[in-house]
Amino acid sequence: MPNSNSIPEISVVMITMNEEGAVALVVEEIKKFSPEAEILIVDSSKDKTAEIASSLGVRVIKQFPPRGYGRAMELALRSAAGKVIVTLDCDNTYPAEIIPELAKEVLVNHQDLVDASRLKSKPQTMPWINYLANAGFALIASLLFLRRLTDLHSGMRAYRKSMIEELKFDASGPALPVDLLLIPIKLGYKVGNRFIEYRERVGQSTMQPLPSAWWTLKRILRTRFTSGDGSERVNS
Repeated sequence: MPNSNSIPEISVVMITMNEEGAVALVVEEIKKFSPEAEILIVDSSKDKTAEIASSLGVRVIKQFPPRGYGRAMELALRSAAGKVIVTLDCDNTYPAEIIPELAKEVLVNHQDLVDASRLKSKPQTMPWINYLANAGFALIASLLFLRRLTDLHSGMRAYRKSMIEELKFDASGPALPVDLLLIPIKLGYKVGNRFIEYRERVGQSTMQPLPSAWWTLKRILRTRFTSGDGSERVNS
């Protein structure tokens, strides 16, 4: 457990909804590779996810009734104490062993954000329709932002806490990870990339494909074509 009297170097944050089948496995893997990290969950479950997480020493913030992924992720990012915040899905799809590597890119190599991309090629565990949609939106964003982007929706990223504190973003609606990648790029933050393995998920996906696709396109175009005067950044 992190020392409660000091600021942790790393916070690992997750959004959970009925993940009792995976939460213990994921938390134990995080502890194995990042034993000093703060682990924080924003939970909107009806099952025993929160109770299991709390019993393992996880800091749990309940958000019930649910307010959606974006609102939950915003609460998690704003509430984390660490100097670097690593996001993770609580379904065992992302490799916890690379958390220290991602954190080092921020803490030592001065990146502001590192995207753990699932899409160096098509993952065996990702359905073709999901892969083609992800790859297509990444291509659109790459053309509009004039840099190679591969995964706008990765659930695993490392963010510098001080950068998160400066950002304004719209947490309503699906596809918030799109804004959390593209707004920092637009504002000139240092954004890196690391390809990862994407594993078979534990439990059922709650993603709604059509609303997610619409919001993805909306977020890409809004970020690219709204004013570039830094209005997305909190005034200091």
